[in-house]
Amino acid sequence: MANRLAAETSPYLLQHADNPVDWWPWSPEAFEEARRRDVPVLLSVGYSSCHWCHVMAEESFADEATAAYLNAHYVSVKVDREERPDVDAVYMEAVQAATGHGGWPMTVFLTPDGEPFYFGTYFPPEPRHGMPSFRQVLEGVHAAWTDRREEVSEVAGRIVNELAGRSIGYTEGTRPGPPGPDELGAALLVLAREFDAVYGGFGGAPKFPPSMVLEFLLRHHARTGSEGALQMAEATCEAMARGGIHDQLGGGFARYSVDEKWVVPHFEKMLYDNALLCRVYAHLWRATGSERARRVALDTADFMVRELRTPQGGFASALDADSPVPDGEGGTGRHQEGAYYVWTPAQLREVLGEEDAALAAAYFGVTEEGTFEEGASVLRLPDTEGPVDAERIESVRRRLLAAREERPRPGRDDKVVAAWNGLAIAALAETGAYFDRPDLIEAATAAADLLIAVHLDARGRLARTSRDGKTGPGAGVLEDHGDVAEGFLALYAVTGETCWLELAGTLLDTVLDRFAAPDGTLYDTADDAERLIRRPQDPTDNAAPSGWTAAAAALLTYAAHTGSARHREAAERALGVVRALAPRVPRFVGWGLAAAEAALDGPREIAVVGPAGDPATAALHRTALLAAAPGAVVAVGEPGAEEAGPLLRDRPLLDGRPAAYVCRNFVCGLPTTEPEELADAVGTAEAVRS
Repeated sequence: MANRLAAETSPYLLQHADNPVDWWPWSPEAFEEARRRDVPVLLSVGYSSCHWCHVMAEESFADEATAAYLNAHYVSVKVDREERPDVDAVYMEAVQAATGHGGWPMTVFLTPDGEPFYFGTYFPPEPRHGMPSFRQVLEGVHAAWTDRREEVSEVAGRIVNELAGRSIGYTEGTRPGPPGPDELGAALLVLAREFDAVYGGFGGAPKFPPSMVLEFLLRHHARTGSEGALQMAEATCEAMARGGIHDQLGGGFARYSVDEKWVVPHFEKMLYDNALLCRVYAHLWRATGSERARRVALDTADFMVRELRTPQGGFASALDADSPVPDGEGGTGRHQEGAYYVWTPAQLREVLGEEDAALAAAYFGVTEEGTFEEGASVLRLPDTEGPVDAERIESVRRRLLAAREERPRPGRDDKVVAAWNGLAIAALAETGAYFDRPDLIEAATAAADLLIAVHLDARGRLARTSRDGKTGPGAGVLEDHGDVAEGFLALYAVTGETCWLELAGTLLDTVLDRFAAPDGTLYDTADDAERLIRRPQDPTDNAAPSGWTAAAAALLTYAAHTGSARHREAAERALGVVRALAPRVPRFVGWGLAAAEAALDGPREIAVVGPAGDPATAALHRTALLAAAPGAVVAVGEPGAEEAGPLLRDRPLLDGRPAAYVCRNFVCGLPTTEPEELADAVGTAEAVRS
């Protein structure tokens, strides 16, 4: 018998709809029920592709005895963190403050007023590794609630008061502007100390793709010529591209590497990782002309379109880490992490025959011992490549991919998240423009059209999620408005269609009107959003850019296009917190550092005017898009068009020929009709000019 989650749109919640636990979705009614019954609330937060969320569900939430105890003594609330990032953020902050760590599944016990008083993440069904069993925790919390209610209330009140005191605000005496050269230089020094010079990346295992930091390093190199910044970016991108974290057959990246060498990934694939890394590799190619960077950018873009695109034109959130074990290898009754992706020598021989299997094993690092579990290996490339028969390797790759397609596939969370689709739109639009792939630009446009049709309301507010073309229950948060604006601005630069600039302006006005405090600090939720125990606010990047820095970056770009002092000043105020954090924790403000590079370099406005379809217009436009200068923004359009964007107004052809106009810091140079002259003016690398 299905529980209350059966009516939800979130794939994660629907996975629990048949649990014997009497789950409630997050709602006022759930807390009213707890108040009526005088019982605590068990809040369980996870997401569809979370391996340990599935484990805890199978061990505990599918267990009849555990469910019966929960139903008798708690109101159980299940939340998809991707659908309600505000709920996740508030209670994760409490978990981290109380335990020193966090993660998912997140398990929090609340009073009927939503105040947390006991915390955890995964709890096993029996005591192990020093952890109590889930049943022990449930019984202990029930006893405390029943026999020591006053103590519980005191703990809950203290936690709420501590969280309330964590709000970020500027005072008149401590309101800095964006990071300057000194702070960015200090950030680079800290990154250099934390850089793994042997294996690339930063810090030790587990290693996550440092996407936002890589964007900063590439921009810093473009602005200053720092070879150290470029070397860290190149080495990290090369190590990830060769590693098991990169799907060597189907393209795209897994969530993170469990080891420092990038060999064995946690196999879930997230849209935000792939969107960010697609753009990083495209920008690395733009800076260096690297053929590997070009291939990785394109195979990541192709992965997103092939594997994550929904029938409505948006992009799904994730592919699971787990998949059913193929027939003949233990049956399909059990799921195993990585089963879809890993190979044994015997499996290679079955698909390729002896000779090509030996070649594939040597080339992709498949051994009898294996690099993963049960003698299987994750495919990766050797650290150094000798002469290879590229045509034969490509044939091997195609045959292995075709054979893999016959395996049981990982599950897909086909929920469309506005913010992550905004990142994908930006990546696909730019990658399509760089590499003459109009199909990628079309995919970006279709996703943008879906966001307008389904997510955007008449007030200029976004819904957080949709599924099957139906809007989800959560209101859009700051990162949704910032990242979607970023995507629309990239689409405007690539297509020249003014509607995307206008829609970005609508979203950014919403940011300033509903998410900003009078002092310029930003909140993750709108001022009229559902009230939680505190209004969440976090300027630091996590797996994706923080809403704070995403909004600041988009505000900066929009201001460069329009000349709006309001948006420029708001961006600079927002980046004040990055100035404070840059010398201390640069790995956690990479997107803000990248935005600061743009603020220092620009605004650098590039306007290309010329007839659509004219090869001369196209050549100037492509040269402009390949500008490595961090502060560069690009507008393209017909001369004298009524709907032209602000940078194109009063910009005529030059002697009847398409022309490019470049202005920097409100000072304009002479227009040019020559792509080479434009390239020199905007920092287009020699390696990518042809």
